[in-house]
Amino acid sequence: MSGSSDVPALRRGLAILRLLAGRAGPVSAGVIARDLDLPRSTTYHLLSELVAAGFVTHLPEERRYGLGMATFELGSAYLRHDPLERLAGPLLRRLVDEVGSTAHLGVLHGGESLYLIKERPSQPQTLVTDVGVRLPAQLTASGRAVLAHLPAAQVRAVLPTSERFVRRTDRGPRNLPELRRLLATELRRGWAVEDGFVTAGFASVACPVFDHGGHPIAAISVTFRHPCEGPECENTWPDLAAQVHRTAAELTNRISGRTT
Repeated sequence: MSGSSDVPALRRGLAILRLLAGRAGPVSAGVIARDLDLPRSTTYHLLSELVAAGFVTHLPEERRYGLGMATFELGSAYLRHDPLERLAGPLLRRLVDEVGSTAHLGVLHGGESLYLIKERPSQPQTLVTDVGVRLPAQLTASGRAVLAHLPAAQVRAVLPTSERFVRRTDRGPRNLPELRRLLATELRRGWAVEDGFVTAGFASVACPVFDHGGHPIAAISVTFRHPCEGPECENTWPDLAAQVHRTAAELTNRISGRTT
């Protein structure tokens, strides 16, 4: 790049890569030009440069373009650097200092919540959640914070049968219709709540983290002791949820994500 005049070309090239990344398969130059509102000559020039650099592959028999090996190499390098955990760590430590309870960063892994980070206060309480632990996604606040923002078909795909609705206590959704009603409530509210679903006497609140496409990729949760006998007390802890939401929003901003 020789100067600031090349910046628009860079932005257009990145837009092409994002478009290709969002498609199920290769697309034609005409589709790229149309969807990005680019002149066809500009589109072909940018594609030629991206092909030469290895970021795009040209399929001449199909007259289409797809992502090249260089994008795979970048993605692999990204994962090796653990960027989500590195960016989230300081935010979770600050959140723990503010609320005095354990905070987690979790992701959806199939039908389970997988915990990547656990930050504890100076006087921690014993929890079943830990780094690397997997729990049924429908039971955890972090799992449902992500599930609530997924299409109904995708939720059904990760929890296809009643056998997947295992229970750890006498609480929590028992089937897909119950889960859908709970997700709808939590989507409207803006955060997920888990009250004794995982461990009796403990509750959690969680908010999702979004990528640049507005897709939920993780959730930040806070877990705390909350004895609650009998039926659920229906407490939603809005003040605590506001602090968790601010932290999740900051992590979303740090990864250049956007909310839907």
